[in-house]
Amino acid sequence: MTATEKDDAGPALIADGVDAEIYTGNQRIPIGTTHLVIAGLCVLYTMFHVAVMNFYPLEPWVYRLIHVGGGLALAFALFSSSLFKTGEETPRQQMAQSRYMLLLAPGAVAIAVAFLTVVSFYLTDAGISQASGKTDGVWSFGYPLVAGTIWLMVMGWVVPGRDRSRIDLSDVFLALAAVTVALYIIYHAPFLRLRAGTGLAKDADMLAALAGVILILEATRRLAGLALVLIAAVFILYSFIGPWLPGILQHRGYSMSRFFTYIYTDQGILGPTTAISSTYIILFVVFAAFLQASRVGEYFVNFAFAAAGGQRGGPAKVAVFGSGLMGMINGTSAGNVVATGSLTIPLMKRVGYKPQTAAAVEAAASSGGQILPPIMGAGAFIMSEITGIAYSEIVIAAIIPALLYFASVFFNVDIYAQKFGMKGLPREELPQFKKLAKQVYLFLPIIILITALFLNYSVIRAGTLAMASAAVVSWLTPYKMGTRSILYAFEIATKMSLQLVAVCAAAGIIVGVIALTGIGTRFSSLLLGLADQNQVVALFFAMIVSIILGMGMPTTAAYAVAASVIAPGLIQMGIEPLTAHFFIFYFAVMSAITPPVALAAYAGAAIAQSDPMKTSVESFKMGLAAFVVPFMFFTSPALLMQGTGGEIAHVVISAGFGIFLLSSAVQGWYFGTLSTPLRIVLLLAAMGMIEGGWITDGIGLAAAIFVWALQKKFVTPKTMARGLD
Repeated sequence: MTATEKDDAGPALIADGVDAEIYTGNQRIPIGTTHLVIAGLCVLYTMFHVAVMNFYPLEPWVYRLIHVGGGLALAFALFSSSLFKTGEETPRQQMAQSRYMLLLAPGAVAIAVAFLTVVSFYLTDAGISQASGKTDGVWSFGYPLVAGTIWLMVMGWVVPGRDRSRIDLSDVFLALAAVTVALYIIYHAPFLRLRAGTGLAKDADMLAALAGVILILEATRRLAGLALVLIAAVFILYSFIGPWLPGILQHRGYSMSRFFTYIYTDQGILGPTTAISSTYIILFVVFAAFLQASRVGEYFVNFAFAAAGGQRGGPAKVAVFGSGLMGMINGTSAGNVVATGSLTIPLMKRVGYKPQTAAAVEAAASSGGQILPPIMGAGAFIMSEITGIAYSEIVIAAIIPALLYFASVFFNVDIYAQKFGMKGLPREELPQFKKLAKQVYLFLPIIILITALFLNYSVIRAGTLAMASAAVVSWLTPYKMGTRSILYAFEIATKMSLQLVAVCAAAGIIVGVIALTGIGTRFSSLLLGLADQNQVVALFFAMIVSIILGMGMPTTAAYAVAASVIAPGLIQMGIEPLTAHFFIFYFAVMSAITPPVALAAYAGAAIAQSDPMKTSVESFKMGLAAFVVPFMFFTSPALLMQGTGGEIAHVVISAGFGIFLLSSAVQGWYFGTLSTPLRIVLLLAAMGMIEGGWITDGIGLAAAIFVWALQKKFVTPKTMARGLD
């Protein structure tokens, strides 16, 4: 940007840096030639997906294997096995380079042997055919691959590297192992479709799948933490110990060969979760990357500051709108908290919000972005893929619940600001709304996306058009996207998608176990039995299970797993599929702000330097409406746009007022400070309004008027007592 442009922009630079690339604690930052090589591979990875989706379709197994194998390879190259720390000497630094290389040698040689064996299959066209012996290839490929993978993975734990600018040699060979697994299964895919999961499977098939599962779990640990790894490990263990378990958990058990060859097919790792991550998710990650590279994301936040920054508690209201919009696009609650919270949280603290409240507002808003149409953090596309319900129907159904949720967060921050007499930021520090209004065309990419989807374009075509429009629109700003910027967008798109690639593959393991063992069906039967055909009780259990499964897991994985386990039982009880899946999806999203494991709240607490547990409790209060809304659209289908215009209008108005009363009860402020008894009365009034019936609406409204009259002194305890005479 030139000096003149900076002067013209003035305070509009308040959001400067929101679109900057964020590095995690274990992410490498290569330099020099290493950076160029990694950047080039990232660009090729993203371009491959865009090209296949739009121009040159590949056979699904081949495409998904390249998606998973390439993603794992880049994950090992870019993310270390542990956090980078400064100021402490590590075992690796104490060790001579020659000794370190000697320790690596057995694993590196083993993986190199396995890789060369697979290459020979392609060169000689002589793989392990159906007529081959069961143990063919185990010594030249299978055992070296598994042993080398385990050896180098343990080496990475014991003597991790500490240079962020260089890639550890152990991780180079782990990346090679991921490529080797993908190449083996791609070559043998025609045979594996017939023999995987059966007695015809070869030992080499099993060992390739075993190595692949180990690599997926290690990559997931590096990119998403231990929670999902432990859950997946429990499901894997369950596949083998079934015969010794009681009740509905019991099953006949499976051999290593049958289990691992089954799990690495389109019934497991290559199934629905990877199908979604390799299409819809990566497409919209690329869209988000284009918005980031063109700095349109900064415009969204600046626009929110111009519109609401000067109001009481202004930065908090900016967080509600700006973070919600950004969270809708990027699809990761905790990641969005880090991106926009680095700006909004300090500003919220500046105008008077407590650190834990500031972090809680950001966490609630960022998490809510994933229930905000039209993108819903890719949730709408995942739900459409799983249920077969049209995308347009899902998006329309999501509008009112999302508006109620964000209205709730907005009411909470506004009432909090009113209660403590807060003001907004000085107008001279804020972007000028008139100037930003002239750039409203920067919303065009999202408008084009919505329009294309409702014109019945495919999701892929609509997403590609939106991505291209983001580049075109940038030419009307100082940040024109040229070749370098477009390549940069492809590069950061890959980095942003790696976590989702690993997570969806790990979730595929769980989905595969559920399908193989039939535990999903039996769990649904248990749910029916516990609920005794009471749908509300069944939904309560579904809420608990969805939140528990979602704790520590990204939304995509949490929803995919919860939908596999819970949804069939709810639908069997007569609950509409759309309602059942929306219910599960909402609670999977809200697990990010639910104590005790609230990833989004913890990310906000790190920025605000507040107590993580207090922050998670505060974020739960801020997002309380999201724990009520799913029960609302169960009792009032009109909230999902299912009903007449009059029914929809009635339920929206009553629920909206109920959400306001709920926020007042939570904050302890209505038309003044609320005593505990009055908070209880207002809470009951809110529940009555939210329920949506005419009688409960009347009761709720009467209670709300009664509390208002008490606070305005129109009614006092003395006049009430006189009225009893």
